[in-house]
Amino acid sequence: MMRHLLASLAVLASWIGPTPAAEHPDPRPNIVFILADDLGWADIGYHDSDVRTLNLDRLAAGGVRLERHYVCPTCSPTRVALLSGRFPSRFGVLGPLGATTQMRPEDALLTRTLQGLGYRTHISGKWHIGETPEHRPLRYGFDTSYGYLRGQVDPYTHRYKFGDHLTWHRNDRLVEDRGHVTDLITEEAIRVIESAGEGPFFLYVAHHAPNEPPGWIAPYEGEIDDLWRRHLAAAVSHLDHGVGRIVEALERTNRLEDTLIVFSSDNGGQRRWDAPDREYNGRYAAHATLGSNRPLRGWKGDLYEGGIRVPAFVHGPGRLPAGVVFETPTHVVDWLPTLIRAAGGDPRRLEAAEGINLWSALRGDGSSLPDRAMYWKTPSHSAVRRGDWKLIRERLGDRVELFHLGDDPTEQDDLAGREPERVARLQALLDELSGLDG
Repeated sequence: MMRHLLASLAVLASWIGPTPAAEHPDPRPNIVFILADDLGWADIGYHDSDVRTLNLDRLAAGGVRLERHYVCPTCSPTRVALLSGRFPSRFGVLGPLGATTQMRPEDALLTRTLQGLGYRTHISGKWHIGETPEHRPLRYGFDTSYGYLRGQVDPYTHRYKFGDHLTWHRNDRLVEDRGHVTDLITEEAIRVIESAGEGPFFLYVAHHAPNEPPGWIAPYEGEIDDLWRRHLAAAVSHLDHGVGRIVEALERTNRLEDTLIVFSSDNGGQRRWDAPDREYNGRYAAHATLGSNRPLRGWKGDLYEGGIRVPAFVHGPGRLPAGVVFETPTHVVDWLPTLIRAAGGDPRRLEAAEGINLWSALRGDGSSLPDRAMYWKTPSHSAVRRGDWKLIRERLGDRVELFHLGDDPTEQDDLAGREPERVARLQALLDELSGLDG
């Protein structure tokens, strides 16, 4: 396995390097959007992690690292926000979805707008925006689909975690396939790249949660003492190897220079998994340790930074500068206008979009981004960030917390009792934002 990884790195070393931002002759790049599942802030190599992610690290070094990138605290809301460009509570999506969703096919503005710009659109991996036939990917603007429809599946049997429930599919029709889920998702992404025609394509690669151990544990023996953290590290390195294979396919087909690669996690790292008997029919032991969000506070499901601030970057040779660390706060809803602008479209026509177009700022042309609020809602809490101030409020109680993230990025000092006027203003803003929810 390590020989394959080293081979991938040899290929990567030949193409990743400092690249000045410059206008590209083709205004419509291919777009590969890689979304990891439950990857914590400190689960990627370039954040001084105990996990080796050499391919992701090289891509990040050759592009723009988004060091204050926000998503939602669980998986379905982030996926809804990515495709719609709207805060997911607008569709009543506050947590992981089941078989149906209030998000309509016409709400998938990212894929539908890209199709209108001449893109072929593909998904390989985790969908988790609905399972019933009317809520599957082909209805939401994808030309091809492959992977699984529900939340988490067994990496080997591909069954949903509850019972013997098949959600693995090709082009929205249930199928049986053999192989590890990480490899199958990667191989489908490579197939899409190798079979792409002359026009541009959008490829959404949505990997499974990195909390089941594939056969990649040996390199971490003697390095990571905790058994389950070792398994997590092995799974992430497996995913990273798949990313290297995708990059190799882009280079092999002479598409690398014409492709934007975006990477993000869907939420912060999960603290542990207790292995209830009803999940996976009791086949797996409890995982006492999983992700790491250090030094951030909180875990997957929380509205503290550890639940919603994740590793992210965008790599685009010839279009974006290399080696840039972008410190301005960004949000998953920003990808809709940003990618539409990168694809040659006009994001001002996206009237429903709630994100901002980052393209000029990412290119380093000196553009300033407008002041705006970021908003989150879960079944138990809601939160708003404006500027460096962040307010978290219980939805069924009176407790509020206030943090100044510029001075206190790890959220140790609750200022709510000392800043009553600011609390009142942010509560009013939170009420205004939540008043638009469906």
